[in-house]
Amino acid sequence: MVSGKNTQHDKRVAAGPRLASGGAPHRRAPSQAPRGPARFSSSGIRTSADIVYEKLHSDIASMKLRPGTPVSEISLAEEFGVSRTPVREALQRLDKEKLVEIVPKSGTFVGRIPVSAVIEAIVARRALEVVIVRKAVERATPSQVLEFRARLERQREIARKNDLKTFHAEDEAFHAAFASVAGYPGIWEIIRTVKIQVDRYRQLTLPQEGRLDMVIREHKEIVDALESGDADRAVKSMEVHLDKLQLDIEVFGQTWPDYFIHDREIEGQ
Repeated sequence: MVSGKNTQHDKRVAAGPRLASGGAPHRRAPSQAPRGPARFSSSGIRTSADIVYEKLHSDIASMKLRPGTPVSEISLAEEFGVSRTPVREALQRLDKEKLVEIVPKSGTFVGRIPVSAVIEAIVARRALEVVIVRKAVERATPSQVLEFRARLERQREIARKNDLKTFHAEDEAFHAAFASVAGYPGIWEIIRTVKIQVDRYRQLTLPQEGRLDMVIREHKEIVDALESGDADRAVKSMEVHLDKLQLDIEVFGQTWPDYFIHDREIEGQ
């Protein structure tokens, strides 16, 4: 009888590993790291504060709301049909990003553009886009070069219509496409997060007479270098393209002095 019990016990012990290896549910230890595909959560749930923040962020970035414009918590709460709590939360986020200025006893206003933030963002963007364009020259296929030629033609069509909003979007797509060809789409996302003040500043530069044609010419120089496989030329063309923004800050800072926080000397940057 004793030996029979031992035999049954042995069979149960032996069955354990076989069940696990045969596809039976296996509970991972709490301290065991994840394996296989990424398991980052993405609920996609947007709070009321998110909605208010995204709308204000878009309107400020596009200069629909100009620097110095008063921002009323009460009006925003009524507009979005929410309490003042999510509005206040959204404004606090924008304040951290220097997109609104909360002035004690005066109110909240659309933030002015810090000159230092524009300069630093241009420097950071230039450093990252140089890496992107050099790699893009290495990887670009003939069909991808043709796609860039098509983008240039679209830009010409948009410029003829003087559609500034669409031109800005197409300009963004042009640079994002280089990051995609280079295999560095994540770097473009990094650039997008640091250049918000540059985007605001660019809304002031685009209406300048001849500006769109100049941008297209600079884009063409980059594409020509891409097609010829000349990485050094492509890098130089990209640097010239991006540096033009920095060189013009003084001009536009003087044209709209109330739109900027002059917290850094522009001359001798």
